[in-house]
Amino acid sequence: MDKALEQVYLVGGAVRDLLLKRASNDNDYVVIGETPQTMEALGFVPIGSDFPVYLHPKTKEEYALGRTERKSGKGYTGFVVDASPDVTLEEDLARRDLTINSMALDANDNIIDPFNGQQDLKDKILRHTTDAFVEDPVRVLRIARFLARFGSEWRIHPSTYALMQQLKQQGELNHLVPERVWLETEKALGEKHPELYFQALQGLGIFPELEKMVNVPQPKQHHPEGDVFVHTMLVLRRAADLNFDLATRFAALTHDFGKAISFKKRGNLRGHERDGVAVVEQFCERLKIPNCFRDIGVLTSDNHTLCHTLEQLRPETVHKLIVTNLNALVHPQRFIAFTQACQCDAQGRGETLVDKPYPQAAKLRAIHAELLKLDKKQVVQAALNSGKKGPEIGEEVKQAEINCVKAFLTREKQAQ
Repeated sequence: MDKALEQVYLVGGAVRDLLLKRASNDNDYVVIGETPQTMEALGFVPIGSDFPVYLHPKTKEEYALGRTERKSGKGYTGFVVDASPDVTLEEDLARRDLTINSMALDANDNIIDPFNGQQDLKDKILRHTTDAFVEDPVRVLRIARFLARFGSEWRIHPSTYALMQQLKQQGELNHLVPERVWLETEKALGEKHPELYFQALQGLGIFPELEKMVNVPQPKQHHPEGDVFVHTMLVLRRAADLNFDLATRFAALTHDFGKAISFKKRGNLRGHERDGVAVVEQFCERLKIPNCFRDIGVLTSDNHTLCHTLEQLRPETVHKLIVTNLNALVHPQRFIAFTQACQCDAQGRGETLVDKPYPQAAKLRAIHAELLKLDKKQVVQAALNSGKKGPEIGEEVKQAEINCVKAFLTREKQAQ
């Protein structure tokens, strides 16, 4: 800590993670009793626009003047900030979201803990620091994300969940900025227990696509685990347990978005694959989700049943799935994510099926690998030599690819 400043404290997540013996990415410091003028005189570089935050001249770590915040409007940005030298450390800690994030460490390694964060860490409780929690609706997303990080042994304190419900009733959650919702959601998807994020937010109106899944029944012979929401959470958990990447986890989350629509329209789940495409697209548009996630979500919704029934498909249909539907020869990584999401879909149906082999994924990837090895230049040249032109050449390439699929399936059958 900087010796030129008299009251400097390590705060927030770094203190929490230190007590949890977890690695922390960032160290944030709060400075009490100083002014912007004294900070800049000591060489600190100002970077904050809404409140005084500075980079240390040597370590480049963030130092913020102690501050209080008072709600002045709707949403995330409606705050009046006081960063005067009179603000105390406890006042600064009081504005923070959770007790476990409202601790400080002084220069002598003493913990300052006015809101009993250490006890809540021990008890594995996520509890709001003060009623100021309701002044920032993003905190609803953050507390759910902490649950996704820490796991099911943790719980949100009932009084804090009541404040989350209060924010919904007051309409504050309607003012969540789409980009901020996606930022927190993307982080949650990358955590060890991402399903807990969505379970914690269930019923708050933030993800209506998921809320519509609740109580939508599934055929028990295929889905002994229960309704579509339960299934989706198990699929997402499987993707996390297998340490699949964000693209696969997003596909796992969105693959059955069409089931609520198809059940409402027809009273069954037939056609949910195609019904889900528009829902995924609208979901991504609403939350400003990047196209790379939208694309894998759409493709998985539309095609996952074809992967499940791979053994029953004709070679022409397998070729269409890989080459046309998934465009897998151009986007091989996205194709891999698709097969992983299909595996999670099959295994996310309760404890009795979680380890059931899913050979379809490996088989589809093997066929894909054979198609990648096909010498298309040679096929095109042969077509040209035989007088083929334009679309005829494309047909020759397509037929060569189908023959490649047929040859693979023949060899596999002979090897059995």
